Amino acid sequence: MKENTPTPHNGAKYGEIAKTVIMAGDPLRAKLMAERFLTDARLVNNVRGMMAFTGKYNGKEVTVMGHGMGIPSIAIYTYELYNFYDVETIIRVGSCGSRQMYVNLGDIVIAQGACTDSNYGDQFQLPGHYSCIANFDLCRRAVDACEKLGYKYHVGNVFSADVFYSEDPRKQNWTKMGVLADEMEAPALYMNAARANKKALVICTVSDHILTGEATTAEERQNTFTKMMDVAFSLI
Repeated sequence: MKENTPTPHNGAKYGEIAKTVIMAGDPLRAKLMAERFLTDARLVNNVRGMMAFTGKYNGKEVTVMGHGMGIPSIAIYTYELYNFYDVETIIRVGSCGSRQMYVNLGDIVIAQGACTDSNYGDQFQLPGHYSCIANFDLCRRAVDACEKLGYKYHVGNVFSADVFYSEDPRKQNWTKMGVLADEMEAPALYMNAARANKKALVICTVSDHILTGEATTAEERQNTFTKMMDVAFSLI
């Protein structure tokens, strides 16, 4: 809603944010996307260094923006985008840690669903556990894009926690339930989208392997993490 913008967290004026926003945890990754994919990109937010750029991709207006780390951070930014800036679609691109032996470094994980131990959903006062899922059309089109581009991908559940350095040994049980990978933001994005009747999708690249201890180098991340961006921008 126009009267709620700018916000304490987003300095953009109403109308400066496109209806479609592609987000990344690292605002520098948002800057990279603006430089790589957008024409006529202009900086519309830099509050707390959480850069947002709006420009054109194949003639269509799109915004790229950082969202920070963790459910609380992405929850604030996406709530405001959906409810105050009238954004219709948010696509998150980010890194994840593999939980399955067949999900390898550099693979793309399309988060069809998101499991969590966060209590973010408690605010909705539901008499049960909410299933956090992506928009089906976006998910299907992302799969089609991976097929077309020849990118190795997996579709299924991810697990998202508020704790990165966890001492809870029970986390291994998510692997037994077929969860593909760990990340830290998807449930809040999916719940915010559902509550606002909007669209959302999370596309991740495997940066490390929880079971084997393997991890990508900085150079590998720079060269391979752009594949998920190719997929995200194909959905514009």
